[in-house]
Amino acid sequence: MGRVTRRHPVLRVEPGEAIRRSDTLAVEEPLEIRLNGEPYLVTMRTPGNDVDLVRGLLYSERIITKRSDIVLARYCAGSGPDDVNSYNVLDVTLAPQISAPAAVRRNVMTTSACGICGTTSIDQVLRESPYPSDPGSRVAAELVLSAPTRLREHQRAFDQTGGLHAAGLLGLNSEMVCVREDVGRHNAVDKVIGWAIEQRLLPLRHMILAVSGRASFELTQKAVLAGIPLLAAVSAPSSLAAELAEEAGLTLVGFVRGQTMNVYTHPDRMIWSANGQIRLQG
Repeated sequence: MGRVTRRHPVLRVEPGEAIRRSDTLAVEEPLEIRLNGEPYLVTMRTPGNDVDLVRGLLYSERIITKRSDIVLARYCAGSGPDDVNSYNVLDVTLAPQISAPAAVRRNVMTTSACGICGTTSIDQVLRESPYPSDPGSRVAAELVLSAPTRLREHQRAFDQTGGLHAAGLLGLNSEMVCVREDVGRHNAVDKVIGWAIEQRLLPLRHMILAVSGRASFELTQKAVLAGIPLLAAVSAPSSLAAELAEEAGLTLVGFVRGQTMNVYTHPDRMIWSANGQIRLQG
């Protein structure tokens, strides 16, 4: 897995014995992001698909809105005179019409566990969303139930480490078109949305966003901004995530496990099988 995983000595304790062996860990390293050569922020992430990560992050921050807003993204050395290229510094050249002076001065350290989000209110997310909800997009309930299994099939690094989140774009035609893994759930979502921007696929009106953990406000915000009609999470949503989804017209589904799920908002988007496994009652 290259820089995605690393071996580390451990003492494995089992009933009646302790065994020294090596274990595989998910790599977590800092990524310094520069805009036009100036420091923007440092985030912790699992190396890989860094350009997609930065593209998705800058999109969710509303610094860019389309692929052509980034002219060039390249790895470079650190700030010291003897620094070598560690592939942990990414300099992004923005198109001339993109102005981000406040963003360049931000220069904060973030972690892989929390979202990088300047948006503080639901109203602001709704104002900034370029893609209004499409009430005509319908999603089969069986497809939503299958999302975690389809996502899990592509989690190669998780198979080795058990320590990575995943996000995937599942097409309404049942094709999982993109899966990314990262120590940070927000990073994984930024990576898949950044990939979609590179492919010029936005708005993602024919995609489900499947995530391996809980549905936070930040993940819901990213789905809304990308024009995604449904967010499916293995675990629970937060109250603010549900409020945002309700206001934005996003179908928010949590606890998608086996043949069960909770549909928190806009269940009218779901297609229920009249003669299949699922019948809508009440």
